[in-house]
Amino acid sequence: MNKKIGVVSLGCPKNLVDSEIMLALLKKKGFEITAEKEEANVIIVNTCGFIESAKEESINTILEMADYKKGKCELLVVAGCLAQRYKDEIKKEIPEVDFVVGVSGYGEIAGIIDKAYNNGIEGISSESLYCDNNCGIEYLTNDRLISTNKGYAYLKIAEGCDNCCTYCIIPSIRGPYRSRSMEDIVSEAQSLAQNGIKEVILVAQDVTVYGKDLYGEKKLVDLIEKISGIHGIEWIRLLYCYPEEIDDALIQEIADNHKVVKYLDIPIQHASDKILKMMGRRGNSEVIKNTLAKLRASIPRLVLRTSLIVGFPGEDEKDFKILYDFVRESKFERLGVFTYSREEGTPAYDLKPQIKKSVKDSRRSDIMQIQREITVRHNESRLNKIYKTLVEGVSEDGIFYYGRTYGEAPDIDGFVYFTSQEPLKAGEFVNVKILNIDDYDLIGEVVNESSK
Repeated sequence: MNKKIGVVSLGCPKNLVDSEIMLALLKKKGFEITAEKEEANVIIVNTCGFIESAKEESINTILEMADYKKGKCELLVVAGCLAQRYKDEIKKEIPEVDFVVGVSGYGEIAGIIDKAYNNGIEGISSESLYCDNNCGIEYLTNDRLISTNKGYAYLKIAEGCDNCCTYCIIPSIRGPYRSRSMEDIVSEAQSLAQNGIKEVILVAQDVTVYGKDLYGEKKLVDLIEKISGIHGIEWIRLLYCYPEEIDDALIQEIADNHKVVKYLDIPIQHASDKILKMMGRRGNSEVIKNTLAKLRASIPRLVLRTSLIVGFPGEDEKDFKILYDFVRESKFERLGVFTYSREEGTPAYDLKPQIKKSVKDSRRSDIMQIQREITVRHNESRLNKIYKTLVEGVSEDGIFYYGRTYGEAPDIDGFVYFTSQEPLKAGEFVNVKILNIDDYDLIGEVVNESSK
């Protein structure tokens, strides 16, 4: 079928994996994939619906893509978290949308579009487009069309979440935590390596509890060991590790395994025990501090990232000061701050008192100001040091290459910009000496010395 399809992927890396699976299924069905939306006969928007800003981005993107129906676009499909959460509203409010596909309907996407062209839109029942969030995760075993082309790929090891954070809608959208089998994950990692991927980034809502539902105990360490044995994979990165689930075995594996990059993303959300309890978090400030101390002591040169929420209902000045002081003392190398988003369907929706937007914004600004100082000092400590760096491409000015060391995760952290006397290709490793800093980015040059 000579039809062109474009996919717009929004939100987190887990969503990107789902988009790449859809791309591969569509290509296998005979559709042509295009990055040029004005050339696409079918446009799929894989949406995020986590918080208000993500919902706004998703809706604006859908409306933007709807304009292409004035041209060559014949079908507009909305998939993903927003589709799962607001399918009826999307159909009603945006009539240009032809199909709404829930989060477990990714595996059916190619068949749905093929059927639409062969039998007409009217012949497709809503049941074939949408299933609830307790559906299986077999679709994750499908091939993927890797879209990054920069030497790295995300590897989703589980779907859903069993945590009961009162601010979060994800369990309602994505369902309970469901681990993929270790064999499936390792097989996909082998396929990624055969296709030139050097860095695999393990993602799930919480990677630390991987395997507990499937094998009766946590199996992340076993999974890491198997993936690290795959020829061609040089870096393994872990994203989203809950502090209360980081045990001694995992810390030891990170410390000892040379393929595991010394970088952890640990979303803690807050440091006030009162707010953590209201958030439904399983740990407390003591658990968080003890975990961070143990990680720092056991893993030299560790880079830690965290995410925080300010302005949660009931957060008073005392709670905020606890959080502010914690950030100043903990010195996270990377840190992001969200203002609390009041989401219908979550337990926190009705909590009082709700915090004014101006107060939330002010608190976020205060945290980011102190964090900026911490980040600058960390970057300054890296001057004149040499780092193994994954090349991702050439900057827009054509002068510098850009890439990442172990201390930067894609999409959320800064870049290293560097010069090289020899031509380089995306996906290869080079040693870069850091010579300068530019805000959150680093500037350097390729050297022949061994990396430190």
